Amino acid sequence: MNFSFPYENLKQMLEQQAQNYADKIYLFFKDKKFTYSQLNETINKVANSLIEEGIGKQDKVCIHLTNCPEFIFTFFACFKIDAVAVPINPVLKSGEIEYILNNSDAKIVVSQEDIVSNVLSIQNKIPNIKKIICVGKTIDGTVSFSNFIKNENVSSPQVEVKGEDIAGIIYTSGTTGKPKGVLLSHKNYLANTKMIVDHMDMRENDRFLCVLPLFHVNGQVVTTLSTYLAGVSLVLAPGFSASLFFDWVEKYKVTSFSAVPTIYAMLLNHPDSEGRNLSSLRFCICGAAPIPVEVFNNFEKKFNVKIIEGYGLSEGTAGSTVNPLSGKRKIGSIGLPLKGQQVKIFDNRDNELPSGKIGEIVIKGPNVMQGYYKNESATKEVLKGGWLHSGDLGYIDEEGYLYIAGRKKEMIIRGGENIYPREIEEVLYKNQKILEASVIGISDKIYGEEVYAFVVPKKNKEITEKEIIFYCKERLADFKCPGKVVITDTPLPKTATGKIQKHIVKEGYEGRNYGE
Repeated sequence: MNFSFPYENLKQMLEQQAQNYADKIYLFFKDKKFTYSQLNETINKVANSLIEEGIGKQDKVCIHLTNCPEFIFTFFACFKIDAVAVPINPVLKSGEIEYILNNSDAKIVVSQEDIVSNVLSIQNKIPNIKKIICVGKTIDGTVSFSNFIKNENVSSPQVEVKGEDIAGIIYTSGTTGKPKGVLLSHKNYLANTKMIVDHMDMRENDRFLCVLPLFHVNGQVVTTLSTYLAGVSLVLAPGFSASLFFDWVEKYKVTSFSAVPTIYAMLLNHPDSEGRNLSSLRFCICGAAPIPVEVFNNFEKKFNVKIIEGYGLSEGTAGSTVNPLSGKRKIGSIGLPLKGQQVKIFDNRDNELPSGKIGEIVIKGPNVMQGYYKNESATKEVLKGGWLHSGDLGYIDEEGYLYIAGRKKEMIIRGGENIYPREIEEVLYKNQKILEASVIGISDKIYGEEVYAFVVPKKNKEITEKEIIFYCKERLADFKCPGKVVITDTPLPKTATGKIQKHIVKEGYEGRNYGE
């Protein structure tokens, strides 16, 4: 399928758009504003400072930050010097960070004062890291971000960048419990960004609010790179806050935002939502998990704004299907393929299935990743026959609209965060009081799914739900930890080979054979 790229690489896009929209405000953050030209100059300062620090072509720079301008400065600076940005979830614990830093071969970490301790605590275990840069108050063992970019050189670095070069590594958990690094090239980012811009009909005075984390591809592509390519403005929130959301929309006259179903449910039921002026909103985008129809309908009715539901994954850069902004929209569907992509349904032998038949969702297009970093076997498994195998189950109706039917993988999506049971189970099995453990997603009205851990204690060992949750929180990011622990003396059902039958565990709980 032919696809016309808007630029040869992200560096070219950044520099040309800075000229095209020099005096227009691109970024709003709290009381700060940056025009396209001001942003570009700051990016160049960071880029030239990274070069002075010895960061060269395809060297890895880890971005361990919450949403802030410094994230964008660093992220974009990597594109300018052909380095590779490695954004990581700022709520990860030290052991999780250690694995990613070592696996990615990162040379520098850019962190911030309230979370940098998680990096400093593992300094002796991350030998490749040459410097830790800290946004905010300077911490012993770090260099302050403001001192790091004292380089006054605002000219564009003279570095050749190719569209095929890797621009970012996005770490996504795998069923083995170890995160996999998704390799995204400049062309991957550019292709998906253009597809989204074309679909969303961005207008000159649009202002997109980013409430989702920038370490995730949705925040990077749907609301950051797309606004830059379209020449419109980005309102960056430090993170999602239901109490502040309505103030942000009114203050900045926000025209659109992207969120996950949990956020829509929270906003719908928040007391501050009454009597607020949200007339500036043209449409909203929902992804990461299917949104309940009741929440969908009630949100649109209450706020008089259209929700556009879509689907994508990190391995496809960000977005693959979206409901039309204008035209036929099907509630409950995740829409039509974005122009430039092909989406099909395959059976277990990679044969295409006819409309209405459930199978695995597969994707082809210039947005599909280059592979997993240092993981050839996983790459071959997922990119079979030139198609990205999503691991998600779905079907396509006679008009080409895609529907999610379930997940081939065991992944749990809680509030838009992807959680893989195996990783949690490995932690549980390290507890000396636990004999058996199985982690399953159970439907939840607020989060879409909640993480449930089913635990069988060892003989003559007593353990409580509170104790298990605390044990997990010491070793895992909070969003991965079980929201509910069911403790039972009954052995968990298994196959003849000894594998725990999760579907039977789930059915047993829902039928109350386990727990209360």
